[in-house]
Amino acid sequence: MSIYTTIQGQTWDQIAYEVFGDEYMCDRIMDLNRDKLNIFVFPAGVDILLPDRETTLKQTVPSDYPAWRAMLNASS
Repeated sequence: MSIYTTIQGQTWDQIAYEVFGDEYMCDRIMDLNRDKLNIFVFPAGVDILLPDRETTLKQTVPSDYPAWRAMLNASS
């Protein structure tokens, strides 16, 4: 895990997109920061926990993907 400090005006999905390149990762970030779920638009300077990038991106490949597709996603 790592810590990310917010910039004024950021939202959960924006942070997920900026950090992971995928706004749909915001649910994993929100899971780690349940004490901040009442914040929709962040003020500057809020520290939030981020999941490990490598582990998280590998976990996003659905198990029913064909093997060739899973390999493509794992290498990106």
